[in-house]
Amino acid sequence: MKKSTLLHLRIPFSFFLMPMFCFAVSVSQNVNIANTLLAFFALHLFVYPASNGFNSYYDRDEGSIGGLENPPKVEPELLFFSLLFDVIGLIMALFVSLEFALDLLLYGLVSKAYSHSKIRLKKYPVAGLLSVAIFQGGFIFSAVYMAVNEMLTEAFYVDNQAKLAASLSSFLLLASYPMTQVYQHEEDAKRGDLTLSRILGIRGTFIYTAIIFALATAGFAYYFQTYHQFRDMILFQVCLLPVLLFFLYWFRLVFIDEKNANFKNTMRLNMLSSVCLNVFFVILFVLKQMNL
Repeated sequence: MKKSTLLHLRIPFSFFLMPMFCFAVSVSQNVNIANTLLAFFALHLFVYPASNGFNSYYDRDEGSIGGLENPPKVEPELLFFSLLFDVIGLIMALFVSLEFALDLLLYGLVSKAYSHSKIRLKKYPVAGLLSVAIFQGGFIFSAVYMAVNEMLTEAFYVDNQAKLAASLSSFLLLASYPMTQVYQHEEDAKRGDLTLSRILGIRGTFIYTAIIFALATAGFAYYFQTYHQFRDMILFQVCLLPVLLFFLYWFRLVFIDEKNANFKNTMRLNMLSSVCLNVFFVILFVLKQMNL
């Protein structure tokens, strides 16, 4: 494997997708440790990188992309390795359950439809956003939750708490994903990808995210107060406070000069939100294990 191929797989970028996994585990009632570890490695070391590599292969970006400020030239072997990583991830998923493997297969197919030149959901603002919000959000939450709890689909869909958590996972992605596109308007325009962020404009994307994120936060507050403890609701708000403060600070910079909607600030927001959410879900998991 060439260095450029490894870079385009963007394995460290999986950290930004980890909150959905951590959320599912933190609210699980009967955690199977073996399944949890297998599911984690299958997703974050293989399936997510496979999607990254496939996306890079068809995008051929010349500018910054998620996790790579200066992406190297795409080599032909990238497609092979992205598909190989998918196969390895699916084999690992089979050791969890057939259902989990089928879930990851479906996720992989949708992620390919997002990037592939023949379908390319990415070029449609609503379809592109919904495919990411649903499948990286609620769908992954549901798949992990069922795998970790050794739960069948039928049992999941009569669990109102789990269904609400899955819906909130998608809502969170619905709010945050357009923010990852604010620095890519020029690249997207070259390929004819009409993302929601391009339609809204840079400042409009910030306003959209602020509104949807506020609604998502209210939904999480209701969820934690209804199904957990008032303490958890407060802790959630406290953990996300740094994200809110940075977002407002960045919005002010962008309002003054839209050039501040750049790769570095986008990655800073991604990193901060991922760290804060992961910390919260780890704390929630520990508190639950200690029966506190």
